[in-house]
Amino acid sequence: MLKLGIVGLPNVGKSTLFNALTAAKADAANYPFCTVEPNVGMVEVPDARLGKLGDIVQPKKVVPAVVQFVDIAGLVKGAANGEGLGNKFLANIRETDAIVQVVRCFEDPDVTHVMGAVDPARDREVIEFELALADLATVEKRLDRTRRAAKSGEKEAVAELPVLEKAQSFLSEGKGLWEARLSPDELKTLAPLSLLTAKPVLYAANVTDAELSGHEGKHLRALRAAVAASGEHAEIVPFSAKIEAELAELPPEDRADFLASLGLESAGLDRLIRAGYHLMGLQTYFTAGEQEVRAWTIHQGDTAPVAAAVIHTDFERGFIRGETVAYDEFVSTGGWKGARESGVVRSEGKEYVVKDGDVMLFRFNV
Repeated sequence: MLKLGIVGLPNVGKSTLFNALTAAKADAANYPFCTVEPNVGMVEVPDARLGKLGDIVQPKKVVPAVVQFVDIAGLVKGAANGEGLGNKFLANIRETDAIVQVVRCFEDPDVTHVMGAVDPARDREVIEFELALADLATVEKRLDRTRRAAKSGEKEAVAELPVLEKAQSFLSEGKGLWEARLSPDELKTLAPLSLLTAKPVLYAANVTDAELSGHEGKHLRALRAAVAASGEHAEIVPFSAKIEAELAELPPEDRADFLASLGLESAGLDRLIRAGYHLMGLQTYFTAGEQEVRAWTIHQGDTAPVAAAVIHTDFERGFIRGETVAYDEFVSTGGWKGARESGVVRSEGKEYVVKDGDVMLFRFNV
């Protein structure tokens, strides 16, 4: 399951986005610190393939993949030093896979900006600085212990020390670790610390309705320029909190027409989740039986045993083989029976790399 932590300054549309995504009805108001407790919501991953599989198999239930969103109080300049409320809740997003930073990219005199004026590049820097200082405290605490262990010759500490010192150097300048160009091995070394600025970032750019159809304004262009200049591993998803809130109030059958009337092909939720999957290198495979049809989230490049472990660790431990058929072939042949009769079901072993959309049945013995 993909876990995303939502951060941003107050009044940028964080809680409105969270409400629209999860229908959790979290408080959203035009004043700072409206969110005083972290909100956690589960969102189904939209995937038309799942419904088609359900129509074919007719299971007792259809279970989509889900994304968990965690929304915390708005961060302000000085949060790492105790200003505002946001810093109290940073621990709630340390275990997430990626950060969603909501950035205001629209002008509205009726919506207060906590820093006086709309400036997405500045706002991005403020959030990065506060997250960096929070990470710095974590790294320095670890450094004290690691230096003592390294002096005594502890092998793991000797290897870890230069990585921690490199991280400290960037963080002490208020720079996120996404600017440090850390190697995979260095990221692996830092992984137990769950550092916020080592996580990939999704920028949810809250824009005007007109900008969603492609007419980008100066604020969105400024955000794109700032992110490009930093070189960080990030994606930018324009959305309108106002439209998402209206969309969430509509019956599901009316949403496509509403989007079409605005010239949009998909909701902000769909685009945000797709961007999250792309950013994290995730993909979906399916299981399809009489009891349930279900979507499972795995990483691109995962082998069949690793994919099986997402269902249960016993499946990986006792893996024998995976019966596999591509989604298109499963649909065109009308399910498992037709796929077998057509000879498109493959028996794959431990080295098989699962592809997006594979429909799988695992054989195992423990």
